[in-house]
Amino acid sequence: MANGSDALRALRGMLGGMLALGVVGTLAELFLLEHTEDLWQLIPVVLLPVGVVALIAVTLKPGVVTLQIMQTVMGLIVVSGVLGVYLHYVGNAEFEREMYASIDGFELFWESLKGATPALAPGAMTLIGLLGLAYCWVAGQVRAEVGGDHQGRAGAR
Repeated sequence: MANGSDALRALRGMLGGMLALGVVGTLAELFLLEHTEDLWQLIPVVLLPVGVVALIAVTLKPGVVTLQIMQTVMGLIVVSGVLGVYLHYVGNAEFEREMYASIDGFELFWESLKGATPALAPGAMTLIGLLGLAYCWVAGQVRAEVGGDHQGRAGAR
């Protein structure tokens, strides 16, 4: 099964590279936008570097514990992305209501999506987290095939 293991290792490398690029690019964007004004804005700024540390740990020692830690961090990154979309949207909606008191319905929804704070931008966090979870799954599969144990598969769920 050398071909399967080689393909999984290659996939793991590609996913890890894409994950690292996504984290670095998103972190750079957050700092350029000065996304550090309050506690809510710091959530992605803190979670992304923690995700990099988890990625490095799994890359160097892909054990059950490191995989579970990375899965947890990536799950938090997914949740932070969903929360960020919500917070951006709500902030834009509040601004639109202050500017135009009579706005409601679809018009409010549409203008809130297009508002000053990019409402869908935090979705990038969700994609990064999902990419990290895919990396964990592949790393668990590689560990199980190479190590011959089934515990690696359980740790990658």
